[in-house]
Amino acid sequence: MSRIGKKVIELPKNVDLNIEKDKVIIKGPKGVLTQTIKPEFVEVVKEGNTLIVKNINEEHKKANAFHGLYRSLIANAVFGVTNGFKKELIIEGVGYRASVESKKVKLSLGFSHDVFYPIPDGITVEVDKTGTNITISGIDKYLVGQVAADIRAFKKVEPYKGKGIRYKDEKVRRKAGKAAGK
Repeated sequence: MSRIGKKVIELPKNVDLNIEKDKVIIKGPKGVLTQTIKPEFVEVVKEGNTLIVKNINEEHKKANAFHGLYRSLIANAVFGVTNGFKKELIIEGVGYRASVESKKVKLSLGFSHDVFYPIPDGITVEVDKTGTNITISGIDKYLVGQVAADIRAFKKVEPYKGKGIRYKDEKVRRKAGKAAGK
């Protein structure tokens, strides 16, 4: 049995939950999320203002793995529709900038051309006045993380000068350059 799967999910008062055979629909003040589940492995039960994910087939290895997975995914969906998720990126480098134009993020990263990234539905992207701080927010944790990773992948931070796109809390290991020859 999964230790994570055994934990009970507390439901806030402003969250409405609808459990169907193979999916759980979570409605909150920020929006609606649907989480599919495998009914042959887990069962979702609502008891009062708590939610319990039960493992149906404990002898099966996959059932134990899915037990913890679905509990975490449903807990993330409940948190997302109440509070939302946010990732922050920092752009470092001379002339490196970002801006939001309609439903696209325009990135100037030292290439001969600007890079455009389409913003998916359900995600909001904000860029500060300097154009070096990008804030990505939404209710779906997976989608917020994926958009942040996609934008970061255009120009990862290089270890010698520290130029590129990085997460706000990411520490970049710097390397010493070549020593001058004599």
